[in-house]
Amino acid sequence: MLTVKPLSGHVAFVQGGSRGIGAAIVKRLARDGAAVAFTYVSSASQAEEVVATITAAGGKALAIRADSADAAAVQHAIRQSVTHFGRLDILVNNAGVLVWGNIEELTLDDLDRTLAVNIRSVFVASQEATRHMSQGGRIINIGSTNADRIPMAGGSVYAMSKSALVGLTKGMARDLGPRGITVNNVQPGPVDTDMNPADGESAEQLKGMMALARYGKDEEIASFVAYLAGPEAGYVTGASLTIDGGFSA
Repeated sequence: MLTVKPLSGHVAFVQGGSRGIGAAIVKRLARDGAAVAFTYVSSASQAEEVVATITAAGGKALAIRADSADAAAVQHAIRQSVTHFGRLDILVNNAGVLVWGNIEELTLDDLDRTLAVNIRSVFVASQEATRHMSQGGRIINIGSTNADRIPMAGGSVYAMSKSALVGLTKGMARDLGPRGITVNNVQPGPVDTDMNPADGESAEQLKGMMALARYGKDEEIASFVAYLAGPEAGYVTGASLTIDGGFSA
C-alpha cells in the first residue's frame, strides 16, 4: 500500500542546512516528502553530501551558497529556490552564530555579526518568503533555550539575539495569521553538534543542569521542526517551544 508522506508536494527552504541541526532538518523534511532548498556558507562538500543523500533516496534537494549576514544573498537564494521548485511552503530559519565572551571583552563586530545572522537574516528571509507563500505556509525559527536561561557567564549577546526571536515570532504570527501562515520558534537546549559537542569542555557541567543529563540529538530537533511544518500543527502559531532535556525546568 502506497503511503502518502505528510509534506508531499511541498517545498521548503532552510537557512543554514549543510551540517548539524540544519542538515538533520533538511533530511527530515525531505524524508517527509518535501523538496528542500538550503543555504550554506563555506562547507560545500558537506552541502553536496546532504544533497546526494536525499537524491539517492529519491528526494529533491538544492544547495545554494549564501551568507545569512548578506541580506541580498538571502533574498536571491529564496528567489532561486522558488524559480527552481516553482513554489515555497515552508521556511526554516536555522542559520546562527555563537559569540561567547564577557560583556567587557566583546566587540561591536561581535555584536553586529550576531545581530546580522541571528536576527536580521530571520527578518529578511521571512519577508522574502512570505512574498511567495500561499495560504497555510509555515515559518519556523530556530532559537535557543538560552533566551530564557543563561546559567554561566559569557552569553549576554547570544541570549539577547535569541530572546529577540521570541518577540519577532509573536509579531510575525499576528501579521501573517490572516493568511493562515503559522510562525513558531523552536528553542533547543544543548545538542551534540560541532558548535557544542557532547564531549566539549563544558559538556559535563551542562549535563548536570539537565533533567535527562544528556545532550540532545540533531534528529530530535528535526522531528520537532517536521511536526510544526506538517498538517497536524496548523493551530500552533506564535509559540516558543522548548526541547532541552529539562535544562530550563
